[in-house]
Amino acid sequence: MEGDRVTVRELHEIGEFADVRRLFDAIWRPDPANPPVTVELMRVFSHAGGYVAGAYEDGELVGACVGLLASGNSLHSHVTGAVPGRGVGHALKSHQRRWCLERGIDRVTWTYDPLVRRNAYFNIAKLGARPFEYVENFYGRMADAINEGAESDRLVVEWLLKEEVVARRPDEGVAALLEVGGRPVREPAHGPVVLVGTPADIETLRRRDPGAGRAWRHAMREVLGGLMAGGGHVTGFTKKGDYVVSAG
Repeated sequence: MEGDRVTVRELHEIGEFADVRRLFDAIWRPDPANPPVTVELMRVFSHAGGYVAGAYEDGELVGACVGLLASGNSLHSHVTGAVPGRGVGHALKSHQRRWCLERGIDRVTWTYDPLVRRNAYFNIAKLGARPFEYVENFYGRMADAINEGAESDRLVVEWLLKEEVVARRPDEGVAALLEVGGRPVREPAHGPVVLVGTPADIETLRRRDPGAGRAWRHAMREVLGGLMAGGGHVTGFTKKGDYVVSAG
């Protein structure tokens, strides 16, 4: 599949999987005992009919995605890593969508850190995926340079491939969580639509001020996790960095 400069294709060879491992190491800088995915698992997923794809720009691997077949006629997209700022993530997801539809798969799920604003905007506002579950400490504490040993709360999202993605203008709502001076501030919020803010750059914040990073984790867990547990539905994500949550 071709983009403006990026080509995406399936991967099947051990050498290709080793290249993906090196790329992921460069992105996450994990503890050697804690890689996002091993070469052996990529080999297994590919051989068993799962999804392992790489994105190339001028012959250089600049992104990759690894997924496994899951229940309910779906693919679970386990890990995606890409060089930022080149449209690689969008190219990978476009290829993944086409790959799934060619095989009669109409649903893709994955997890992401609800504190990472750019990922939330990409997943919800651009792709049209929708969070349906908030899970506390999904992977345990993660030993890599991006997660900095923090608790790994995750949102689980679903991407319904046969539904047309319609750009929605987020509704006005009452702010339940705000960013003030880099730290989270909770507000009492009631009404049909609630806005849950995110930090501008949680990855930098965790390195600079681990206490503030932990405060954001617990605030997001309490506010967004609590709203979803109470029947609330995430219906959008604003350009300012707010989850739009409609009452259940």
